[in-house]
Amino acid sequence: FIKQEIKNVMTAAIVIGANSSIAQSVIERLLSDRKVEHVTAISRNTNPDLQSKFASSLRWICCDYSEVAIKQVCISLHAQEKNFSHVFICNGLLHSAKVAPEKRLEDINTEKLQTIFHANTIVPMLWLANLAPLLKSEIDCSVAVFSALVGSIEDNCSGGWYAYRASKSALNMLIKTASIEFWRRAPNAKLIAFHPGTTDTQLSKPFQTNVPKGKLFTPKFVASSLLEIMESLDRDGGAEFIDWQGEPIPW
Repeated sequence: FIKQEIKNVMTAAIVIGANSSIAQSVIERLLSDRKVEHVTAISRNTNPDLQSKFASSLRWICCDYSEVAIKQVCISLHAQEKNFSHVFICNGLLHSAKVAPEKRLEDINTEKLQTIFHANTIVPMLWLANLAPLLKSEIDCSVAVFSALVGSIEDNCSGGWYAYRASKSALNMLIKTASIEFWRRAPNAKLIAFHPGTTDTQLSKPFQTNVPKGKLFTPKFVASSLLEIMESLDRDGGAEFIDWQGEPIPW
């Protein structure tokens, strides 16, 4: 009876980097098709359309992703006293007006490495570190952190993209290391380093020309796949590096 009662408790979700296309699709999927009572969306700016659509069940928090701001947001989340069943950390950067993936060693510079590592490695791990105390409960919780196939050291056969590859490899190592601590502190949780595949978003726009037919995914497809994967995995305090099909990727 107790297990059934816990299973039926209404849960909540956290979506960080909530203004990305995949994150927005995740929010819509959670609040439209799943039995999730409440979603907290976190990003630099709000999305008025989504806020209006889900006014009663969506809370939007603006955050500049500084270490102090991340801690403050997590303190406010603790005060909500919600049972968090899903966490999505969608932050990531491949290119910008000032940064492009390196094609050769001579393209590497300090500013580029620092910018990419901060966005892809440091910020996600600051969120994970500050959220960890909130996730320990009797409620199963899946935590998906957006990684990338190119972060796999074993799979690297083509080279290039030095900062992006290395930042995702570092992120994977941090997730794997955190899972050892989660196994002791929050065995109800599952950490997922998730590779969404090439998705039709601003991140992939400059690199879509050579994508094979049928391999450029919509954000809605990726969101749906991710949620199905999160439901299928045992919450055992461990970590998995998997793609949109639920297939394991070598670390």
